[in-house]
Parts: sequence; C-alpha cells; structure tokens
Amino acid sequence: SSLAIGTTTGYRLFSLSSVEQLDQVHESNEIPDVYIVERLFSSSLVVVVSHAKPQQMNVYHFKKGTEICNYSYSSKILSIRLNRQRLVVCLEESIYIHNIKDMKLLKTILDTPPNTTGLCALSINHANSYLAYPGSATSGEIALYDGNTLKTACTIPAHDGPLAALAFNSTGSKLASASEKGTVIRVFSIPGGQKLYEFRRGMKRYVNISSLVFSMDSQFLCASSNTETVHVFKLEHLTDSRPEEPPTWSGYMGKMFQAATNYLPAQVSGMMNQDRAFATVRLNISGQRNICALSTIQKLPRLLVTTSDGHLYI
Repeated sequence: SSLAIGTTTGYRLFSLSSVEQLDQVHESNEIPDVYIVERLFSSSLVVVVSHAKPQQMNVYHFKKGTEICNYSYSSKILSIRLNRQRLVVCLEESIYIHNIKDMKLLKTILDTPPNTTGLCALSINHANSYLAYPGSATSGEIALYDGNTLKTACTIPAHDGPLAALAFNSTGSKLASASEKGTVIRVFSIPGGQKLYEFRRGMKRYVNISSLVFSMDSQFLCASSNTETVHVFKLEHLTDSRPEEPPTWSGYMGKMFQAATNYLPAQVSGMMNQDRAFATVRLNISGQRNICALSTIQKLPRLLVTTSDGHLYI
C-alpha cells in the first residue's frame, strides 16, 4: 500500500509496509500548492496538479526525476483517475480520457452535468476500465462509460438526490454510491446496473460522505464522512432463496415481519430491509475532509483513514 499527499510546498509519497511507521519513498518541492497527486499503483509514474496552474496536468517519472509530459485544459482540473490502461481528467462540465501508455487523447465527453466536486470513479481493473460519473446535477443518476470501447454502457437511477460518492470494487463488477443526503449507500452490479445491496449509514442526521472504498476481496465496504464515525459494511453472499427458518417463536415472528413489509409503503419497507454497519470506528476529530482505505498490511486487514489536517489513522 502507498500514500500520496499534496502539500503547500510540493508532494510526498509514502509506503505502508507496517503499522509502526511510514516510509517516505519520494519528496518533491518543485511545484508548490499541489492539490492533486495520483500515483499509478506502486510504479514510478505520478500525476500532479498545482493551484499555481490548476488547468495543467503534469506527468512525472519520479525515480528518474523527469517530466514525461504535461497537458492543459479549458478549465480547472477537479480530479484525476488512472489505471494501467486509461487516465481520466475530470473538469466541471467535461471529461477527458487518455491512453496512459502514450498519453494520447482518446475521447472527450463534453457537456456533462455540472460536477463542481469532480466526482467520478474509474475501475482499477484495466480489463474493463469502467468510468462512473454523475448523469444529473439534480438527481442521483449515474452515467456508466466503458473506457476501453469508448461507449456509454448504461445509466443507473441510484438515488433521489445528487450524488456525493462513487467507488468500484477491485474487479469492476460492483459500484457503490451515496447521495448528498448521506444516509443510504447502495451497491450495483456492473455493467448491468442491478441493485445488489442497500446499507443504512444512519437516520438521525444528514452527512457528507467523502469516501467509499471496497476491500480487495469485495467482502467489505467502508464509508467515511465529515462526522467522527467511519462505517464498515459486510457484503454477504447473495442467494436466490433464504434458508427456511426453524419452527420457533422467533422464526414465526421473522416470517410475519417479512410478510408485513409487503403491505407497507415502498419507502418504509425499504428502510426495514436495509442492512446496518458490520463495524464502526470513531475518530477523535470531526468536520475534517478524509479518505478511507481497506488494505492488508503485515498480513492483517487494516482500516486506514487519512484526514486533510495531515493525520493518518490505522
């Protein structure tokens, strides 16, 4: 696992091979006020964007200390996503898809719905290179695009309100989403767009979900927000039919409850069928923008949360 951080003086790359310490792999002070830094897995390729030139993307080979190329765009770069096949640059109303091997521009998606946060997700599995981004500025519609064939795959009506977070699993077969309301997280099959899971983060308050991430084996989904609580959900294996309840009082009540939901309004019935968090973690801060990750370090599964004030929690 690795960690990339943009700072007022440049950027830093760290290796997370143990929980005891962070090993700094590289530090660059050549470009100040870096607000985007993306590393291609554990390779030497790193993409950097600075507040000094927010419309310009710089691609470096940091081990050689050389700039591979740079590209300028019509407006501020809001986010960058990359895998071993594609590099995606997201502006407020357009998306650019490059071939990462020669940086050739393959496709420009123009007139996308206003996307002020640069929300988008790219599958790290380059065999499909699916790209997800908001299909509407007023509703929670997801536009799914195939980065390899350069064609629209489908649209997914995921939420009632505007989207706040998107994340693919490692194989690109599942997509998680959350709206600005932040109470419900949904997982869809890819490329079909069928809803597989629905998780409830909470009911009492709306939150801004800043990060969604799957574990590498897709068994867990982590969500962090502007609150102090980080939620981990477990994706149970789906079966066509549930096992028959034993002939007990609790089994009888379970059947009655399940039958009752069929007669309730769809919104209430849906809330009753939503799964809650498998585990939660409380940070000692709130209100900080953060990013979470689920990784294996020293042969054990770890939850990592890094915050905008420069802290890393493991």
